[in-house]
Amino acid sequence: MLWIGTDTCALGPYRSDLVETYWRWEQDPSLLVGYGRQGPESLEARTEGMGHQLRGENIRFTVYDLADGTPVPAGVTTLLPDRGVRTAEFVIMLAPEARGRGLGHGATRLTLDYAFHVTNLRMVWLKVLAPNAAGINAYAKAGFRRAGTLRQAGYWLGRVCDEIVMDAVASEFGGPSVVKSLFTP
Repeated sequence: MLWIGTDTCALGPYRSDLVETYWRWEQDPSLLVGYGRQGPESLEARTEGMGHQLRGENIRFTVYDLADGTPVPAGVTTLLPDRGVRTAEFVIMLAPEARGRGLGHGATRLTLDYAFHVTNLRMVWLKVLAPNAAGINAYAKAGFRRAGTLRQAGYWLGRVCDEIVMDAVASEFGGPSVVKSLFTP
């Protein structure tokens, strides 16, 4: 089941039957570096955590690659909402084989569209390690703007680095909306 999408990318439900796939993606060394996490996680721990995630308050999507016409799971996006102030932190994870083809931009854009037009959030923010130029560019292309720097807050390849804070606000979210197009005759 796909909820919203374009010709190349779609968002669907976060699925317990994909726990091993999500776990495999999370163990990729480049993802561990990008998140600043130092150690892998066991499949058993990941499976146990999946139940908590499915019951939680966060908004999670499986990202699907539609390039070949058949939906193929390619990543996960997550909104970690603060409902009291109608904001959320954004997190994305793409499978190693899905990177470099525009899926990150597409999935980020669709998640923001959902956040602003379905969940009615007023602002979404993220943190990205400063050396991650590809991530920063993809986020900017999807609608995020640089909001500030957390100095020496992260690690990149064993070295201390800054984290960049970026945000997107509903009032500035431009371009075509997939969600709005569903309600336009």
